[in-house]
Amino acid sequence: MPETKEKAQEFIDGLGLKDRAWISSAGNLQNNTYELEDTSLVIVVGGDGTILRAVRATSPFNVPVVGVKMGKVGFMAELSPEEAISQLPEFISYVSKDEQSESVIRVEERMMIEAKVMPASGTQPRIAIHALNDITVGTSKAARLVELEASVNQVHLTNYRADAVIISTATGSTGYALSAGGPIVFPEAKMMILQPVAAHTGLRDGLILAPDSLIELEASDGYQASISADGFVDSVLESGEKVIVRRSPHTAKFLRAHQPDFFYTALNMRLGLAYRSQRPPEDPTT
Repeated sequence: MPETKEKAQEFIDGLGLKDRAWISSAGNLQNNTYELEDTSLVIVVGGDGTILRAVRATSPFNVPVVGVKMGKVGFMAELSPEEAISQLPEFISYVSKDEQSESVIRVEERMMIEAKVMPASGTQPRIAIHALNDITVGTSKAARLVELEASVNQVHLTNYRADAVIISTATGSTGYALSAGGPIVFPEAKMMILQPVAAHTGLRDGLILAPDSLIELEASDGYQASISADGFVDSVLESGEKVIVRRSPHTAKFLRAHQPDFFYTALNMRLGLAYRSQRPPEDPTT
């Protein structure tokens, strides 16, 4: 978006980084492998969707990210645009110096997941996708259910007849999985959530799985499904194809000035949970 590019250029000019920085849209970031190999910090200007796109491109290069929130919802962003000019130098200094023991900045690591679309015959995946939030397998046609045969660690679990099935990380628990009725999980936890969306038959509750679990989903005969990663449509599944989801070898790294418990403050602010009774406590003797 033009305003985010303008804001990014404003940061570069204001911080004196003209000879040390480069700008890319999140969607085109994966095409900048040469620059990423020599990059020590990625500053993402935008909402959570922009951060998700950026992390998919940067995680293979082990580059940490700092988010500057421009969208309405910002669970992953660390700074507001008003804070960025004054606080970004500390983040830049953290990745530039050898001695970091005195810095308040910390590295927050978040588990990612990988999905492979395996053809009915053959051993090589047609598609391999990495995601920070979630992998969703659902119907490819409007107003239609999909039936998905689900297995965990090669043990058949159930046949879901639902709008979709979400496989979420802890980070993604505040995204699509939350709207489908899943639990909110501390984002640095290492686990996966298997959550159906509007299930008509089969298991209707979400399952929390160990991080090394292997999940397999396959559309039953007569149903067509599609797969998406972090909310971006990637592919319609062909007949007989199976989706295999496991822990990704990549890890998303965020630089944080806030301590881990700030997540609960962010949750309160983002979801409007704050409420304090104005009534005085009752006297237990009456």
